[in-house]
Amino acid sequence: MANSSNVTLVGGRRPGPPSVAGTSWRGWGELALAAVAAAFTLAQLALVRPGMGLGWDETVYVSQISAQAPPAFFSAPRARGVSLLVAPITSWSSSTPLLRVYLALLSGLGLYLALRVWRGLFPARVLALAGALFASLWVTVFYGPQAMPNYWVAIGALICVGCFLRVRADRYGWADRYGRADRCDRAALGGVGVGAALMAWMRPTDAIWTVLPLLALLVCVRGRRRLALLTALVAGLVAGAGEWVVEAYVSYGGLGQRLSDASHIQGGLGWNIAVGDQLRSLGGRALCRPCTGAMPDVAVMAWWFVLPLLAALGLAVAVRARRTTATLVPLTCATTAAVPYLFLIGYAAPRFLLPAYALLAIPVADALVHLGTVPGRAWRPVAVAVLALVIAGHVSVQYAVLEKAVDRTTASHRGWARTAGELHRLGVRPPCLLTGSEAIPIAFYTGCSSAQTSGHNANATRAGILRTATRIPVAALAPANGSAPAYARGWPSHRYGAVRIHVAPAAGEGGRG
Repeated sequence: MANSSNVTLVGGRRPGPPSVAGTSWRGWGELALAAVAAAFTLAQLALVRPGMGLGWDETVYVSQISAQAPPAFFSAPRARGVSLLVAPITSWSSSTPLLRVYLALLSGLGLYLALRVWRGLFPARVLALAGALFASLWVTVFYGPQAMPNYWVAIGALICVGCFLRVRADRYGWADRYGRADRCDRAALGGVGVGAALMAWMRPTDAIWTVLPLLALLVCVRGRRRLALLTALVAGLVAGAGEWVVEAYVSYGGLGQRLSDASHIQGGLGWNIAVGDQLRSLGGRALCRPCTGAMPDVAVMAWWFVLPLLAALGLAVAVRARRTTATLVPLTCATTAAVPYLFLIGYAAPRFLLPAYALLAIPVADALVHLGTVPGRAWRPVAVAVLALVIAGHVSVQYAVLEKAVDRTTASHRGWARTAGELHRLGVRPPCLLTGSEAIPIAFYTGCSSAQTSGHNANATRAGILRTATRIPVAALAPANGSAPAYARGWPSHRYGAVRIHVAPAAGEGGRG
């Protein structure tokens, strides 16, 4: 097709990846991407305090491979990718700061590698700006050092889509004219599978939504490349989601039942416009469920409305530059990745859209570079200065939101740690069991198991909890003004801050001893 990412190579020579005029990858191009990744890592370490403590979902993932506490209940939507990602640290250390530093370094490396995949498809300055735009969002900095899956789905999406475009753009198949294997193509083909596997490893359903446009685009790919790309995509998805599917049959009653349970936990998937919920979450709310309250300030939301306009401009720029496909594909993948979180669930979390933001960053950066270079030579410095001021203002707003989110999250996590200390004082020490309000994260901080008799995390019965109370310390947690489960209302209770702790008699007697 005329408007595509295909690049004509003179004389059939195959010196390397597809090239873009004006791109220099030797020297400053590589250095620029490395600098963006390094700055992203430093921003995480400086702004998201390593001692922030673990969040609710993090305690679930970390507890699966950790000596600090028994594994928490693993609900149907979750996948094991994060637990394995953090295993090199959590398998031998319970240090949260060490885990944060490890994840910050790893996320910086991941961003560098994911951007580097796109070399030759876009100019170096576009990719460096794209990385900076994505890395400067408060939600990216906030979740980069956390044991959560969404950032890594975003990195997998960048790798998978970029490598797919590189393989598709190659005009010379799998061997040169002498019959020798084309190593560059095979590396890109492997990247397609690796990116798909990383996404599916973290969140299988997100991976499916993201690769749908790639599967559709295979219709336009000719020859052996079509089969090779299809094989790489399917192999990657199977490799990443295989354990999740097997676990569905072993522990959840089958794949259909696990998908049904996951839908129920997420409020029942169906037509449900959550755009307003996502807007409310932009103010720094980690989870907006139920999503009520006022919208954040216009300055906080403005970039969200500008984003699709710049993406459209980026597509127009790509059409004129005869690389439509290289821009249209990430735009389409970003759209399908965002669809379930904008239109199919009844709540929001800003991290859900990280894969869409990562893919949109490239065409948006292309549009911004165009705006900075299209005026005549006399006006070009003015255009660059205006864009720099706008971007600086955007970044300052993002970091203001980040600061509030970190402060609020740190205070919440410290509250859990203090409650754990009070439980220890009352004699609830490992081995032990917690149930009731916020039992999962507080149990991790306390070193206990957690159990619920109802709700999305139900994994025990009333009789089972009472039997356990005869063997080990057991406590039921409730809001200070709320009520404990019926079976625990006769247990000795202790108010601690906003929490009321009901300790089973056997545990209380053991604590006094």
